[in-house]
Amino acid sequence: MSKLKNIIKQLTEKDFQNIYHSLMDSSAEKSGHLLKYMREKQFSDGKIMEELDVNPNAYYTLRSRLNQKIEEYLILQMENPRTDILKKVASIQEIFFTKKKAIIVTTLKKLEKELIDYDLSSELTSVYKLLKRLHINSPDQFHYSQLYNRHIAYMLALDKAEDLLATYFRRFEDLFLQGKEFKSVELTLLHNEINNVCNLYQSHRLYVYQSATNIFHRLFVELDDANVPNEKESIEDIFDKVNNTIETYGQDTTYYHLRTVFEFLKYEYYIHYNLYGPAEKHYNEVNDYASVLLTNYGYYTFSPRFLFSKIERNQRLGKLADLYEENKVLFTDYENDIYDTGRYLIYLAYRASCCFFVEKYDEAAKYLNNLLNELSLKKFPESQLEIKILLALQYCLMRDEELFNQLINSVQRQVRILGKEDCEHITLFIKMMKSSLNDKGKSRVQKITTLMSKINERKSRGFSIMKMIKLDDRLVEQLCS
Repeated sequence: MSKLKNIIKQLTEKDFQNIYHSLMDSSAEKSGHLLKYMREKQFSDGKIMEELDVNPNAYYTLRSRLNQKIEEYLILQMENPRTDILKKVASIQEIFFTKKKAIIVTTLKKLEKELIDYDLSSELTSVYKLLKRLHINSPDQFHYSQLYNRHIAYMLALDKAEDLLATYFRRFEDLFLQGKEFKSVELTLLHNEINNVCNLYQSHRLYVYQSATNIFHRLFVELDDANVPNEKESIEDIFDKVNNTIETYGQDTTYYHLRTVFEFLKYEYYIHYNLYGPAEKHYNEVNDYASVLLTNYGYYTFSPRFLFSKIERNQRLGKLADLYEENKVLFTDYENDIYDTGRYLIYLAYRASCCFFVEKYDEAAKYLNNLLNELSLKKFPESQLEIKILLALQYCLMRDEELFNQLINSVQRQVRILGKEDCEHITLFIKMMKSSLNDKGKSRVQKITTLMSKINERKSRGFSIMKMIKLDDRLVEQLCS
């Protein structure tokens, strides 16, 4: 809440009045009153809820929507220097045909400097194309030809880096769903290729893209620890350099949106080293944008990872039940992409798990059945097994033995195909659920506890039911009730 209050208090009076009247005119009176209370009153959240006559969930929804409205307004008001530069680039042909050579060259040289500052390689090629033509009878023609060729190559390198970035995270997602070791040759080769391309040029844009991959690779593939080789730049130094770049070019649209990616990486970095205090600040920065992070930023990071982080955090704080209501607000406008298998699967498994946390087993089963009906998971049989086991757990807790047995027969056939040695935790889970349905008394509690301990001893790779639900005393009680 403090973040939203700070933003509101920093609004100019003109901006505040414009936003307030816009809300009141669009029949969003409660959002308008909330804006006014936060700016003009020293009310606590409880007092504001009382004044607005809303419950905590409705209050959270109002806060989220107000935050979105303010952000949309500020973006529209933003005077983007890039826009002015691009307008100038669009008009250079007119200058070329209507002005004297000295004026044209002076204009293009000034534009060249602005474009270099903003690292706009595509537009620079238009400037150098004209400069080399203007100097066709001068020795400087060779110089501008070289600059033109260099920036054509740089533009291609930039496109290559962005494509490699998207390919790297797509490949990581595939390995995650297959439950395979992340230290694969292919991931390492992709990581090295990204670094090789980005090291070709001194470019702050390439450095930012490179940093997004390097930080992620060290946290989740190399499992970065304190023994980082001296020649490697520390992750905190990388964050500092990226922050400086984003602050320097704060009105660059790409950088403006990539802030969320780096806030996510900062959260994961602090969690990696169990620094929960500093991590919390970054969690709050990312959580309000969880829907956008999942939808639009999968080309720059493995965004579904944040859903697992949310579960881990709320487990640690004893607030798993809060996720169910929070999701209704965070993902109000969220749209899944059936062709993005990894994101689709992880999102629906997450929503099902949050239903499980509040004992809404029937709703959890609907999410999981939709997932299995809508997605073809032949390419990811390991993840398909995990989803089926999570669904079987819902049937077990609902005491629907018919659906449970049908599903378990399907799971056991799949286990035989994949090999029992690779599906040991699945086999143990089946025994645990069967004991829940068939055994009685103390022997059931003891048997389930023993089986659960064996499952917890296993370290899961990639997507796993063990990353979604907590195998603890509470689950023992649920299974034995």
